[in-house]
Amino acid sequence: MRHAGMLVSKMHKFIKPYIKEGITTKELDRLCEEFIRSKGCTPSFKGCEGFPNAVCASVNDCIVHGIPNNYKLKNGDIITLDIGACYKGYHGDSAWTYAVGEISDNDKYLLEHTEKALYEGIKVATAGNRIGDIGHAVQRHCEAAGFSVVRDLVGHGVGRDMHEAPEVPNFGKRGQGVMLKEGMVIAIEPMINMGNRAVVFEKDGWTVRTIDRKPSAHFEHTVAVHAGKAEILSSFDFVDEVLKNK
Repeated sequence: MRHAGMLVSKMHKFIKPYIKEGITTKELDRLCEEFIRSKGCTPSFKGCEGFPNAVCASVNDCIVHGIPNNYKLKNGDIITLDIGACYKGYHGDSAWTYAVGEISDNDKYLLEHTEKALYEGIKVATAGNRIGDIGHAVQRHCEAAGFSVVRDLVGHGVGRDMHEAPEVPNFGKRGQGVMLKEGMVIAIEPMINMGNRAVVFEKDGWTVRTIDRKPSAHFEHTVAVHAGKAEILSSFDFVDEVLKNK
């Protein structure tokens, strides 16, 4: 699982320079799939419950599960790439929301606090705590910043299957829910809206958008639970120092 997580982190570092005005989400998907397969892994999402592509590419008001297509990224867009890789039967999973060119101050604020909320959740993902402690930490941070927390979609366990028990909501109460145990691996993934928390499921069966069409951000890491400090299996070099300084 460490290898799968490492591959996903390398995938994000590889694709980041390509995320710029003019490239299509379908081209980003192709580049990601080629990279994953070149490393001896398979894309976890492709074919999962019928999903047609290797990555989910969700732009602006699309929260999750955006299907890559011919849309060309524009200056000022934000895009979430959700990437999964399978190595020898085990999965890694990570999503990151990127700025395309120069984005608005409001969007910068949304991205900043959704990322911070991810690390607030990771801080309490330790053995002996409960799932509700994670959700509470994420919810408290994002609502204090003026944002809403999506409740129709949650994080999840990760292992031989892409999505396993337990569910990991981004809202909750301290001390409630499944107890976290040494060796558990979970995906913590705040999905945070600038406006209303309500969502719309599109007719394609995959795309989920904000009901008010305001922007949404999504940050996710695969995390191993330990007695002391959680281990981020999908950690990126360019955010390691951010976590250390929190």
